[in-house]
Amino acid sequence: MAFLKFNKSELVNLSYSLKREILGANRTGAYCNTSIVTCNTRRYHGLLAVTLDRFGGDRFLLLSAMDETLVVNGKQFNLGIHCYGDIYEPRGHKYVVDFSADPAPAITYKIGEIVFKKSIVLAPDKDQVLLKYELLESPSDASLLLKPFLAFRNVHALTCRNDEADLSYRDIPGGVSFRMYANFPDLDIQLSDRSATFSYDPVWNLNITYSDEYRRGFDCREDLFVPGRFEMKLKAGGAVVLSASTREENPAEFKRKFNSYLSGKISVSSNHEQLVRCADCLIIDHNGRKKINAGYSWMYTGLLRETLQALPGLALYGLGDPAQFEEILDNLIADEQDRLFRRTTQVEAPLYMASVLQAYIDYGADGKAVWKKYGPVVKGIIESYLPGVRKEVSMHPNGLLWAQLDGVALTWMNAYLGGRAVTERAGYQVETNAFWYNSICFAVDMEKKWGDAKGEFVTKWSEIRDMVRSNYQKTFWNPEHGCLADYVDNYGQNKDVRPNQLYAIWVKNSPVDEELAPSILRVIDDELVTSRGIRTLSPRDNKYRGVYEGTQIERDQAYHQGCTRPFLLEPYVDVCFRVKGPSFLKKAQWLCEGFYEDLGKHGVGAFSELYDGDPPHEPHGAISSALSTAALLAVDYMLEKNKD
Repeated sequence: MAFLKFNKSELVNLSYSLKREILGANRTGAYCNTSIVTCNTRRYHGLLAVTLDRFGGDRFLLLSAMDETLVVNGKQFNLGIHCYGDIYEPRGHKYVVDFSADPAPAITYKIGEIVFKKSIVLAPDKDQVLLKYELLESPSDASLLLKPFLAFRNVHALTCRNDEADLSYRDIPGGVSFRMYANFPDLDIQLSDRSATFSYDPVWNLNITYSDEYRRGFDCREDLFVPGRFEMKLKAGGAVVLSASTREENPAEFKRKFNSYLSGKISVSSNHEQLVRCADCLIIDHNGRKKINAGYSWMYTGLLRETLQALPGLALYGLGDPAQFEEILDNLIADEQDRLFRRTTQVEAPLYMASVLQAYIDYGADGKAVWKKYGPVVKGIIESYLPGVRKEVSMHPNGLLWAQLDGVALTWMNAYLGGRAVTERAGYQVETNAFWYNSICFAVDMEKKWGDAKGEFVTKWSEIRDMVRSNYQKTFWNPEHGCLADYVDNYGQNKDVRPNQLYAIWVKNSPVDEELAPSILRVIDDELVTSRGIRTLSPRDNKYRGVYEGTQIERDQAYHQGCTRPFLLEPYVDVCFRVKGPSFLKKAQWLCEGFYEDLGKHGVGAFSELYDGDPPHEPHGAISSALSTAALLAVDYMLEKNKD
């Protein structure tokens, strides 16, 4: 696709190219992530990071980089690039003339008459990355030298030269194997060219600097181990494939497998297909248990809120796979018993279960079967909010939920500064109580229809449902501003204009009168809606921070204080279609267009976690976000339904 290509002038400009990242991810939980000129700018960057159960299921970076050097007619041309302080050396990017991300990242170098291409493919079902090197044109034969940079560390950490590292290697067919520390897997580096040789010349490459970490005020320097170099001959028109894997592979199969993996990638000819490709990458099938990764490269897999919110978009609207939807949901329920039924610092998250099941039924699932399977879970979640079960949140005598744990942010707005919550929001939270009311209504209705209509649950919770309904609107409605308070504490209504109130008119069973929805929407339209999602705080507020840049403190001040969230488009667009009807179609299309225009920014071909609240709304955060991807798929689904 045209928007996944870059020209020479863009690629050689490091201020441009280093801000654009490529990402490959697979079902095992492995990933490959670096900049489009393969200069690593984050601690999370590298050619092969894998999920290791032996270390608690976290990700570990094994192979950080591979430096390539071409030798033609006695002259060496080093194509690698690393940052040392403010110096980039070697400066291989100056030879880059073309980059394409589809169907896989491919970088083309030109040195005089020499044209050389490097392509990167992550195996879809194993911890293996394949790098294909092609000498497309050359006045004579060339030697290709490859130097691996080894990390063997947690992706969140940095490493340094140390005496504990095992710097040895062992020979394997077509290459060599390394294991720098006990309990790590082997890193097997092999080449399709059996005549390739490996020269052992161990050295620590010191003080590699990650510019993005430096800019954010984090630790940013590390030492990487370079064990030596591989060397092989290449003729014009020839190619060699390198494999880096956690197990020995058959070098004779590398070229065939590379081509097979490449042809197996989802073809992309539309924005929707790009969304589907991203959705597929965000679903992990590690050890036969499917889960959703919240975002690459530093977010975790199997998180409660992120999984529930992203699940319909990814599994249903994107992949059209109800069986996968249930499998992921079943795994989440099995893994998150504590958060679902006993305690969590995101008090609204368990209550999102009802909305997920409602979406599943709307998609076509049999309501009776859904309630038979998941009804006990929904009822158990609701009962857990009664007094005496959870310390962080409990139902008050008025039926509303009061959430408070001193100093703790108990919702998705959970950034901290110096150990203090930026948006603590203690008290009655507008969205938590909207999800609460919707959950009770859903459970009572389903139990009446498919369970015990005259049982204790229906009797008890029908009364509580009515009490919540009678108290919600008078607690949160602010007639002066024509919208809902963000939360209500012992001092009264907090009148910050935030998007949380959107959920009160989005849930299927709204606790506010229908005629209030247009007024609430007007406030959201006037103060929060942008061309890149919904702001987390109105620009009219003196706490507003419109740009997500600078130190960790500066970024945390903006994270929920102005930055936009693409995932909020799903409830917003849904409500607007309900309130405004088909007349909203063009604006809904416009709200999506900007994200497709940005596919050449930040994460190339992926959908970012957040954007600046101020124009021109630059992307930030995780380069591939499950919530953003799922929301855009949901909006795409709504657009199709409303086109008629």
